[in-house]
Amino acid sequence: MVEVLQKLIRQVQSAQDLDRDQVREAVLALVAEDVPVSVKADFLSALAHKGESAAEIAAFAEELRARAIPPPLDPQWRRDRVILDVVGTGGDRAGTFNISTTAALICAAAGVCVAKHGNRAVTSRSGSADVLEALGIPVQAEPEMAARMLQRCGFAFFFAPVYHPVFRQIAPARRLCAERGDRTVFNFLGPLLNPVRPDAQLMGVPRSELCSPMAAVLVELGVRRGMVVCGQVTDEVGTGTVSVDELLPWGRTVAVAFGLDEPGVVKPEIVPPRPVRAAPLEAIRGADANANAALIEAIFQGRERGPCREAALYNAAAALWVAGVANSMEHGWSLAERVLEEGLAARKLAELRVAARDAA
Repeated sequence: MVEVLQKLIRQVQSAQDLDRDQVREAVLALVAEDVPVSVKADFLSALAHKGESAAEIAAFAEELRARAIPPPLDPQWRRDRVILDVVGTGGDRAGTFNISTTAALICAAAGVCVAKHGNRAVTSRSGSADVLEALGIPVQAEPEMAARMLQRCGFAFFFAPVYHPVFRQIAPARRLCAERGDRTVFNFLGPLLNPVRPDAQLMGVPRSELCSPMAAVLVELGVRRGMVVCGQVTDEVGTGTVSVDELLPWGRTVAVAFGLDEPGVVKPEIVPPRPVRAAPLEAIRGADANANAALIEAIFQGRERGPCREAALYNAAAALWVAGVANSMEHGWSLAERVLEEGLAARKLAELRVAARDAA
């Protein structure tokens, strides 16, 4: 397997894309115990430096999804509702607080069924698992417990290592890449590997040129309603007080939406930002998991009403639109704002904590 991966390294270093069979070979080598971590990291770095094609990303996602453990959801329950995920690929190195996780909880409080898939931090100080754990929500629950939480509370976290045991063989190589300052294809793959296979997805990416390819990947993987967004400096929906043709305080928002009108269609759209107070990126930077959890609670309890609250509202507005409970970004904002103003997000957080204690 070492020789196979070394051959593929040479191929991507010569700027040649991998075909489906070669991606399968690469995955087999990445999950093999006898392939050195350094060789795996060299492959992931070389692939990232070449730039992953949409076809390569889709092929990696399909190979890894086939090896995932499916949560035991009731089939009838699953068929009767839309399930949403709100997630960023990471890799923007903007250091913002956990905006996607905050927006996901707001959506759950609005009545949307949210299956949040994620991991601990790799390139940031607080990943989705880290901040949810700090909030008192179990993140390493076995599939049976997570499935019960989702069906009972309308929100559950699906911790990637629980559902993707092969990641244990890949994690050391990812860490080595991070130490080198390199991202990997797994920054893209994380949002694509949700074992619940959500119907609706809001995905953030760090570069605008990734919007269309990632939307095409989502369609290929069967997502019915979705939006892929990018701010110039963050992988969430940007906000600001100026035209979308100008540099917004939190990045120019570029989006590709699909399935909002007819399923399976990818179409570019510029999502017009709702005018909010201008603020620098520094105003929405985060810290460690405990600090970010305290910030989320402050937003939910109405004690934080500045740029962080508005960033969460903006992303929740987009997610509610994608989930089909809002008919526009403006409508989504109103719904999300009502959730905060009426204390529904704080109550949802309390409900999840109680459910976690009951299930323990």
